[in-house]
Amino acid sequence: MLKKVFPFLTWLPIAKHTLKDDIIAGITGTIIVIPQAVAFAMIAGLPPVYGFYTAMITPIIAALFGSSYHLISGPTTAISIVVYSTLIKFVNPESDLEAFVSLALVLTFLAGFFQLVMGLLKMGKLVNFVSHSVIIGFTAGAGILIAFKQLKHVFGIKVPQGSTIIEIVTYIFNHISETNWYVFIVAVGTLLIALIIKLFIKPISRYYMLIAMVLGSLIAILLGGDSNGIETVGKIPSNLPPFRVPELTYNNVKILSSGAMVLALLGLIEAVAIGRAIALHTHQRINGNQEFIGQGVSNLVASFFSSYAGSGSFTRSGVNHQAGAKTPMSAIFASVFLMVVLLLFAKYASFLPKAAMGGIILLVGYNLIDFHHIKQVYNSSGRELIVLAITLFGTLFFDLEFALLAGILTSFFFYMERTSKPNIAVIGLDKNKRFINMIRDDEATECSNLKIVRIDGSLYFGSIEKISNYFSKIYGKNEIQYVLIAADGINFIDLAAAEWLTNEIRKWQKNRGGIYFAGLKLISQDVLKKGGFLDKMGNNIFYKKKRDAIHEIHQQIKKPCKEKVFDECKTS
Repeated sequence: MLKKVFPFLTWLPIAKHTLKDDIIAGITGTIIVIPQAVAFAMIAGLPPVYGFYTAMITPIIAALFGSSYHLISGPTTAISIVVYSTLIKFVNPESDLEAFVSLALVLTFLAGFFQLVMGLLKMGKLVNFVSHSVIIGFTAGAGILIAFKQLKHVFGIKVPQGSTIIEIVTYIFNHISETNWYVFIVAVGTLLIALIIKLFIKPISRYYMLIAMVLGSLIAILLGGDSNGIETVGKIPSNLPPFRVPELTYNNVKILSSGAMVLALLGLIEAVAIGRAIALHTHQRINGNQEFIGQGVSNLVASFFSSYAGSGSFTRSGVNHQAGAKTPMSAIFASVFLMVVLLLFAKYASFLPKAAMGGIILLVGYNLIDFHHIKQVYNSSGRELIVLAITLFGTLFFDLEFALLAGILTSFFFYMERTSKPNIAVIGLDKNKRFINMIRDDEATECSNLKIVRIDGSLYFGSIEKISNYFSKIYGKNEIQYVLIAADGINFIDLAAAEWLTNEIRKWQKNRGGIYFAGLKLISQDVLKKGGFLDKMGNNIFYKKKRDAIHEIHQQIKKPCKEKVFDECKTS
């Protein structure tokens, strides 16, 4: 019970033995987040310092109360965009920055509150509707997106802010002559160093990112650094997040609630999707409910420490995993190290070249593309490939939330399409008097008076049309008097299906012989019982075994059996 409330108690004993790996991953994550924090805060319309605050507080709380061992929470592109688009409706940061910041904290609190409530209500199962193909497509798209957005740091070309992939490629192609070769050498050099260490120097391969960035920084210094256009992350603030209570006035809550709900849902989908994407490689089981709670608590707490809304970060989580992290302690170490850096080493960390980071993040982006599973989807399922492609290209060319939603809806559409067309098999007897699907044995026989069918799938509003059409066809064959449904494959009957089934049974009882069931599960009869449908159908039509049902039906058949298919026919 205690571990459910405090999930970190589960992995803390493990962390004792993985401190070295988690510390290295934490240091690497600290270096990665420095330029990100600045950029994301600016996207959100906030001063850069708020990006750092979010990168300090949010990861710690999310690590303690979440379920993923590798997910790193904090400021993200999508969340930052939603924060800005929500708040700009009410206040302009250029005219009243203080009011903008104040509303950002309220928005963060409300988003965290909604996330926590959904987690406590165990709504984490909603993520089960995010299919494997959606995750693969989203991950691959994010990897490509991350890589392309680093090209400006690789070539040293000033690409306009907010450019799409196509705009980035077009702009760099048109301005390739402006390439800063000093920057290019630093970026490519850092990338090559990382690859060489990772692939060929096994004793230190787990530290390849950290070593590559240090050596990349040395290359930048040797090439003249800033004097030759090699930009660094710039000045970094040197103070910790101040405590600040969000202004939860009635008016603030009223105007921000709808935006907070959108932010909450996006943050949850993003975090769980990233967690599950990494779990494909680590084979860890992600608890959706716990992740909801972790994200909710992290945003709630963060809102009191001058932090804006955060979620799972693809880049930082990918780097964290690839840097060798073993437990959530890596996220905590990264946050603590960031605090130390800001307090003690801000002026030194500010010299990290953007080009070196660009080279590393190119590799991270590439590694996020799961070629093995993409090939598997390509070879196995056209429908899943469509889901993957829609999510991937949606991630590349549209907003992340749109990509995820489009992928989920497409996946759900295909699921509904499949379940709406349950398999209906005609059952006969083979020469050994065993029940068999007629299409599997050309010599199987069936009775002209009795049609035995097996329905593989649930009876619900979506599948009624196909089943109803089938029964209309066999009803049109006047010689068929009875239908026996082999119902062991029916797992669920909803209200709409129960009403149709009742009417169909009564029609057959009035004008023909009737419809009988064999092997219908008790749980599938639940709606029939509670809705009073069994009384209308008659309880004498349900049997455990097909043989028992056939014996009863045979007693009712008035027309002589020509085929003599069943033993009962031969003895009559």
